[in-house]
Amino acid sequence: MHLYNAWLPPPVAELAVKEKNAFTEVLKRVKDAWKPDDPSSAYATLKWIPILHNFIKAKSEIALEDVKVLVLIGLDLLLRLQDHLDVQVRWGNLMVRLLKKYGKKLDITIQWRPLYDLLIQTHFTRHQSAEGLRLKHHHLETMTYLIYSCRQFFSSGAAAEIWIEFRPFMENLWHNSSLEAAGFVQLFLPTNAVNLGFISCDWITDCLNLWVGMPNCQYWDIQWAAVMARCIKHCMTIEWEGFLPVLFTQYLNMFEVPVANNSGPYPFSRDDIPRSTIYAFCPSKLVTPAKDIAKSIVYLLKPGGSAQAYLEKMVDLLEQYYHPSNGGRWSYSLERFLRYLVHYFQKRLAQELRSRELGTCMVQNFLGSSEREAFVRSVLKLIERGQYSKNESLAGTAAVASSVLSYVEPTVVLPFIVSSFHIALDNITSPHQFKSAITGMALASRALLLASAETSYMETDKSECVPSPNDYNHALMVSMCNTLAGMDVNDPPKTLATMQLFGSIFSNLAEFGDKEDGSTPVMGINLSEWLDEFFSRLFSLLIHLEPNNQSNEGQFLSTSSGTFLVEDGPYYFCMLEILLGKLTRPLYHQALKKISRFVHGHILPGAVDEVGLLCSATLYSNPAEALVHLLQPMINSVVSSLKESPSTGCSSREISSALSLSLSPALEASVSYQLNVLSVAINFGGPYILQCKEEIKEAISAAFDAPSWKVNEAGNHLLRSLIGSLVLYYPLDQYKCYSRYPGIDGLEKWISTKENHNEEASVGPKWHIPNKDEIAYANELLDLNLRSALDKLKQICQAQHSPESGYVKQLLKVILLQIDASLQGARSCLPDFHPQQGETKHDSEKFNTSYIAGASGVSIGSTELRKETAEVLDFACKYMLEHRADNSVLLMLLVRILDALVNYGSLEYDEWSDHRHAWTMDSSAIKEPPSNFITGHHAHGKRRPRWALIDRSYMHNTWRASQSSYHRFRIDSSICPPEHIILLMNDLLELSLNDYEAVRHHAGKSLVKMLKRFPSLVKDCIPKLTTSLGTAGIPENAALGACTVLRSRTVMRHIMKDWDAFSSFVLAILGSSHQGSLRAQKAINELFLVFNIRYTGLPSIKYRFPGEASGNSDCMNLITQIRSLISDMHSVNWRYNLMAHRMLLLLALPSHNNFDLPSKTREEIACHFLLLLNSHLPPVRVLAAASLVLLLQASPNRKSVSDNMLHSGWSNVIASSSFKGVLNPIIQEEGFINDMLNGLSYDHVFPDANNPNNQALTMSQSIRDKSVNGWLEAFYAPWPRSRNWIDLLKGEAFVPGFAKLFKCLVKECGETVLQSLRSPLEELVVKEEKGKQCLASEVLAGVLHSDVSYVLEAWDNWLGAVLRTGLRTSTVETAAEWAACVRFAVTGKGRDGKTIPLLRQKVMDCLAEPLPSTVPTRMVAKRFDLLCVTLVEVSPSSMSTSEINLQEKLLEEALNCLDHSVAQVRESVGTTLSVLSSNIRLSSSFGGQISNPITRLDWSALLIEKASSFTKKIHSANQSTVIDGQLASSDDNNGEGNSEQQEHIKWMETVFYFLISALRSGRASVLTDVVVGLLYPLISLLETSHKELSTLAKKALALLKWQIIPQPHLSTSVTVLISASNDSGWHTRVATLIFLQSFMYRHKFLLSSSETEAVWNQMQKLLADNQVEVREQAASVLSGLMRGSDDKLVKIFRENSFKEAILLQKRNKTRLPENGLSLAARHGVVLALASSILSVPYDLPSWIPDTITLLAHFIGEPSPIKSTVMKTIAEFRRTHADMWAIQKDSFTEDQLEVLADSSSSLSYFS
Repeated sequence: MHLYNAWLPPPVAELAVKEKNAFTEVLKRVKDAWKPDDPSSAYATLKWIPILHNFIKAKSEIALEDVKVLVLIGLDLLLRLQDHLDVQVRWGNLMVRLLKKYGKKLDITIQWRPLYDLLIQTHFTRHQSAEGLRLKHHHLETMTYLIYSCRQFFSSGAAAEIWIEFRPFMENLWHNSSLEAAGFVQLFLPTNAVNLGFISCDWITDCLNLWVGMPNCQYWDIQWAAVMARCIKHCMTIEWEGFLPVLFTQYLNMFEVPVANNSGPYPFSRDDIPRSTIYAFCPSKLVTPAKDIAKSIVYLLKPGGSAQAYLEKMVDLLEQYYHPSNGGRWSYSLERFLRYLVHYFQKRLAQELRSRELGTCMVQNFLGSSEREAFVRSVLKLIERGQYSKNESLAGTAAVASSVLSYVEPTVVLPFIVSSFHIALDNITSPHQFKSAITGMALASRALLLASAETSYMETDKSECVPSPNDYNHALMVSMCNTLAGMDVNDPPKTLATMQLFGSIFSNLAEFGDKEDGSTPVMGINLSEWLDEFFSRLFSLLIHLEPNNQSNEGQFLSTSSGTFLVEDGPYYFCMLEILLGKLTRPLYHQALKKISRFVHGHILPGAVDEVGLLCSATLYSNPAEALVHLLQPMINSVVSSLKESPSTGCSSREISSALSLSLSPALEASVSYQLNVLSVAINFGGPYILQCKEEIKEAISAAFDAPSWKVNEAGNHLLRSLIGSLVLYYPLDQYKCYSRYPGIDGLEKWISTKENHNEEASVGPKWHIPNKDEIAYANELLDLNLRSALDKLKQICQAQHSPESGYVKQLLKVILLQIDASLQGARSCLPDFHPQQGETKHDSEKFNTSYIAGASGVSIGSTELRKETAEVLDFACKYMLEHRADNSVLLMLLVRILDALVNYGSLEYDEWSDHRHAWTMDSSAIKEPPSNFITGHHAHGKRRPRWALIDRSYMHNTWRASQSSYHRFRIDSSICPPEHIILLMNDLLELSLNDYEAVRHHAGKSLVKMLKRFPSLVKDCIPKLTTSLGTAGIPENAALGACTVLRSRTVMRHIMKDWDAFSSFVLAILGSSHQGSLRAQKAINELFLVFNIRYTGLPSIKYRFPGEASGNSDCMNLITQIRSLISDMHSVNWRYNLMAHRMLLLLALPSHNNFDLPSKTREEIACHFLLLLNSHLPPVRVLAAASLVLLLQASPNRKSVSDNMLHSGWSNVIASSSFKGVLNPIIQEEGFINDMLNGLSYDHVFPDANNPNNQALTMSQSIRDKSVNGWLEAFYAPWPRSRNWIDLLKGEAFVPGFAKLFKCLVKECGETVLQSLRSPLEELVVKEEKGKQCLASEVLAGVLHSDVSYVLEAWDNWLGAVLRTGLRTSTVETAAEWAACVRFAVTGKGRDGKTIPLLRQKVMDCLAEPLPSTVPTRMVAKRFDLLCVTLVEVSPSSMSTSEINLQEKLLEEALNCLDHSVAQVRESVGTTLSVLSSNIRLSSSFGGQISNPITRLDWSALLIEKASSFTKKIHSANQSTVIDGQLASSDDNNGEGNSEQQEHIKWMETVFYFLISALRSGRASVLTDVVVGLLYPLISLLETSHKELSTLAKKALALLKWQIIPQPHLSTSVTVLISASNDSGWHTRVATLIFLQSFMYRHKFLLSSSETEAVWNQMQKLLADNQVEVREQAASVLSGLMRGSDDKLVKIFRENSFKEAILLQKRNKTRLPENGLSLAARHGVVLALASSILSVPYDLPSWIPDTITLLAHFIGEPSPIKSTVMKTIAEFRRTHADMWAIQKDSFTEDQLEVLADSSSSLSYFS
């Protein structure tokens, strides 16, 4: 039994034992309900799903065999249902939870193919049904998590089958099918034991090649990082060493941090991945997969492996970005990386410890002490940088990480934590450091206490000095004493962190203080003095607290004062409870005196909750003494104060009139404050309250008699707390220590819920079980305050002549407050209603069945009392709505009472929900990880203090109490809801339509909760709600309230399942146009949006009468009514027209519950939507187009023709169509096509760059329209199917939906549509309007892609000519849309895009036709653009011979046009060349599949050779021009300069366009040799007199900085870069060095040691370059190289630099000219020192003081040496400012003086 269940209150624990049998009974009911041959029987199982969830949540003991049976039933049900998405979602969620909890214990086998088929059919295949977007999203999310959970059970051979299934889709990485294939591999690939044999080194190599084949694609990285992480974790037999360079290179570059001061945005688009693909395979947004990176790295570690060295390099490179001064968009991913590094390291250690216990093999891979220490030291660098981050999440993660690691390597981590704390104390002016340091100490307090008492871990061979346990004791003492000042009302974060620290320390101690001298053996401080100082600080804090909000008269609010101590976390109350609960008796008496003196001496209305919690903690620790000294004086004060004040007599049993009375403000504030403090303080008083029960009764009575709303409300709070304290179960002695840590005196032993709990169960919590006196007192309070109040309320409501109105209002308030307090205090202890009379004994037994045991307390009162309360309140509700409808205060009180009365258990659930949030905030501070290397006492799970687990058990029981009887009325429809529930439902329904918004809101919320528990009552509410919405003359407030209730999930779910409710809802919402206010229309619009996104399909129609054969009549009636409404919608808001047509479409589309509509009806609806294409409303036209596509796609009578069929003489025969006969006459009507095309031409959105406000307005309108038309995108297949990387490929105004409309019309209606379109289309393509041009492109795209034979005939007759005309006459503004037209027409079919469309070759031949020499250059550019977008859609792996030949010709043509005279043409040629060359390259890799491999043209060598030659000539020409004193110009048309040079420049510009396109598109991965060959020309042309050429070079190089170059091209790149750094032009040398910084960072793990050394030597050489810019840039490169490089190499460089600087200093002192060096050489020596210093920007190694002091001695040298010294020292001071107070101790006085003399700021004249 789980510990939480073992520690339940004894009456509940006895019942919890029976839950095992109860689960078996529920399982039997589920098996009986599910009939595999009847899919509709699945709905009968849904009522059991919440109960099954509750068994899991209750941690009940369940037979494993029952779980197995349930899992198999669930899987069978999921796979048998086809379109029942809502059922699949609910069962899928249950399966996920079951497999997550019991998966490791189950022995089942699951086939992957059925799950895959289900996913494909639902989300990757076009559906004509129209389920809501939210439902589909939830279904996809649920199925994804289910597959994750099922992977471990996939059968043997599943991995091989999955790879065979999806590997072919990744042949063309530029097609979106490869993205989906990678997602499916990540989703399905199992790594369970039976499938590990499939994963081999060759397979890993193939995966890595695929991974690097698509660079700079975050989605791609996410998928493969996840696959690799799972393989690395489970495949321990794979030798991973050879893959580490590639893996760590990918990991490092996925963080997207700026390198070399490059703070620009990420240069690659993230919008080229379809959103549907992202939603399907990325559970969260596209972010760096830090979790999988960390997981991989942790499981790559092994003894003797090199993964640790790679990790250290990676940390060296990334640690600077954790620093507070280097935050940015990358901070989130770096925080996740740190979090999961520690998480998986801790998880791995725990797994290895368990494996050692079980004797599992592979022990040789387990981490030893040295591996643990190395890992911790590496991660500690990241923690040190991030602990003071401005990103709160990163700072918090750093604190938690240091706490966890302190249990792994205490000798490494604990000194760091203590040091950070002392530094923060010294830097008190940096509050963010102080708060972070306190948090770190709080989280590590247990580790410090364990380490201070445990000496075994000190016995190490480490040479460094390890702090002694006394140092840790001293640190805790300092933290306890010096942080008292941290309780500052002006600094809430620091105050809460201080309280968290105290609470954490107190949680570790078995007892606080010693009975003799007040000291504790663990802390070693005098707690008596500390306690005095603590309370002094605390009382000062409470006195100066200011609430965040004030409660207003007339609003029934809680007592919360709203200060940060209560609102911002549980630290305040937890700290007080723990402290006072662990104090020894002398110290408790000392504290009690101070608290009593403070509480009785101050009235603090701004700190009611805070003082109340202080009193509550005091009372809980010692109720007997606290009651006498603390509470009784307060009670007596209240009674005496109110006894002498005016009284209304409202609490007496007789109703009387009274004059207007009031209390003085001072008395009112004092009494209400004391009552509210008492209400908080006595929550856990229990039987001790009986000692002053009469006084409390008198105080409550006096409070209700007081003529003050605040005092009345305070009396309500006190009565509620009093009843709860008497009758509820709650733990006692929660903070008493029952078990001490073995071998450590004074320290409490913490408990793990996963250990053997025999010992812990025996010392479980002592519960408050109410005795007879408490129960009697509680019943007496109910009689006084509930029964009497009911009698008075009844008298008022029945009175013919009421007393004066003011007194009645006051009296009603008091009565309702009394009733509310009684119900709120009793909670579920007041017995629930019973079902209506007349049930059999068997029904009564079923009702009393409680599957989950739970009770919040003992039973008081009776069911009759609850019934009486319901009857009176029903009567009172009618009275108030008739006579007091203008009093919102009374109505709000009434709603609150009704909520407590009808929603049995909801108060417990709300308390559990609020407490769960508070627990989450506090949990990290009181957690000991499973692996504890300080003491060696390891556990199977994390350990927590006993009080925390008792608190969890208490909340667990509270949740059980809320659920024990919640489902009684849901599981059996034969059990009718109680009649009193129906009465109160009607009252809440009336109140939910009230005039006051607050009343409507709370009543509606309460009503929805009630309907969720009694779903059978929803049908009784629907008529009232729909009438309030759809009937004219109903006021606005009723419509608003009806919308609120109708859009709730409970009601909406009923609407989707009940035809009568559905039809009533539809007619109501369509008939609500009379509501003219903006608020009402907004609410109706939101309601319709909720309906759309939650739509599950049409409800089934149940036959009402025997012999009724069909439900078609009901459906036909609804269709008739909707069409009638549509015909009358000429004067209403256009949105109603949209909504009506959306409803009409839903009725016409197929659904899993749908009946067959008569074909004539479907035809009529299709004709109706076709006619709507001529509507004057643009949104209606868009809806009509989409609807018509959906209806036509459902037609089975379309036939397409393939290329093979045509060659075999297949004839043009089309089967008869159900729609053809009715649509063709409409299409052939005169003017119809023209009018339709004219209307659709206006339905295009053109981004307006010159008018952003107009664009924002359009986008805002589009967002609002999504309430109706937003679902359309989900039912179109995603297009385009290949990635977009340039604006030309986007065609933002092109509407694929219109293209698909005409495609469907052509396929459905045959040649009639073609002939009807011919003339209008010929006219349309020559129009100049943008909209008409766009529509023409869409019509042509759809027709060309329809793949029917008569389109092929039409191509030769007229269609080809129309396309040529359209392409020729298109304007610049619509060029992208015509490109989209061509792209749509040639898009490959099938999931992989390899099926060639019928007209693709003809379209390509049309575009490839040579142009006359006289055409304008824009036509030439347009032709290449169109060819480019066409070739993008060609699959290189399956190109036909004709496509290969065509691309060869086009490649030759493009190469001949590289020097075209027009820039626009050159850009088009360069882009087209990148597509052509990459297609040809990739197709050649499939040479075995292509009959005619390409060999005739070595275009790449030619390109590289010419680029190198032209680069030299351009430089040569520039130098000649400069020498001659002439001015060079890059303008192509200025007529100056050498024509040959201009041709070379143009040629190179085209090459740069080629590079930019290849890099942006990801196609550079197959063109790496070309990219590397063009590297030198690219760098050398960055700085020329030709601005356009240099700009293009910079753009290309900015992209190339992110490119990872694999071997063997990497070696060539290094050679090229070293050669370029020796170039004669210093601009080229500088550009090379700038690029080298990013290059060396990106390839840190791929470069060999010889290559790195070669770069290193070259940089040292360039330190003495003649050009100062080159020298300074070489120093920057060296500074970066030293991070993550070989320590030996770095040390040699640093020592040599230091020696050379010493020699230079000596030479300077001699001042002999013959001994002097050139200025460049001397500057190089200084720069070498500077680079060493700047390589450690935030650390202070031992060599830094001498090095920077030596550098400072060169301050007297001339510029640029002086400038370098000044800048370096200034940067050193900036990066070390935070820690300078500590770090300066590493310098001698002389060194500090030298630094001070040399750190003055540079003046303007220096």
